Amino acid sequence: MTLRRTVAAELRKTATLPGSFGAAAVAVLGTLGITIINALSVRGALRAGQPDRVAYTSPAEAVFSAVPLITVGAVILGVIVISSEYTANSPDAGGSRQITTTLAATPHRLTVIAAKVAALTVHILVTAAITIPACLTVAHLVIGTPFAADALGSTVARAAGAALYWTLTGLVALAITVLTRSGIIPLIVGIVNSSLVSASVLLTHVTSLAYYLPDLAGMRLIADDQLGMFEEALDPLTGALVMAAWALGFLAFSAVVFIRRDA
Repeated sequence: MTLRRTVAAELRKTATLPGSFGAAAVAVLGTLGITIINALSVRGALRAGQPDRVAYTSPAEAVFSAVPLITVGAVILGVIVISSEYTANSPDAGGSRQITTTLAATPHRLTVIAAKVAALTVHILVTAAITIPACLTVAHLVIGTPFAADALGSTVARAAGAALYWTLTGLVALAITVLTRSGIIPLIVGIVNSSLVSASVLLTHVTSLAYYLPDLAGMRLIADDQLGMFEEALDPLTGALVMAAWALGFLAFSAVVFIRRDA
């Protein structure tokens, strides 16, 4: 099977996975819900004449403050794209794993990995293309501030940076799942690190080298850090390059492992 057909097959497969709907719900609905909460808080502070009650008054900040949920969605999707291959079917279906069928249809394993990377990237970018504009629109409507034309360029750049961050995060999750062949550990680590307690953030109190870890390297692609909490964080371009290097490194190593070991 050619790469194009394999990518098309992986796109269909990924779209029909039960976990894909959960990842989309977390990314789209969860982010929209947090955006509304943030926007309501900003509107209340502005109407009370107390803008200092909130950390920001910008609709864009109300949206980008909710991005950890899209990061969680990217992690979930990156994990299930691979872990679903190693989940045993029901006994009525023979109890086999999907990976055997996948490799029978596409024996060239590098093609399989490349197709999964492409399918994951497309799904995350489509999710970002739906979520960010929708949340920005809702935030503006709730807060009631007119759209500032001079802020369009920075908002678009930040949205593109956020989409890149989520894509690279998902690819790292995919690569780690290839190595573990199970989604449990990557899911737990990825979700906790993205939404609850980031081990990388804790490490910044020990060494500034923590800013070169995958999740923190690209943080300025999303976070404006108005409070100056992460002054040593990498600038957006450097951070994006470092994060991309991590993702490519993980993918290269996982591809070698996938090609050499038994299914």
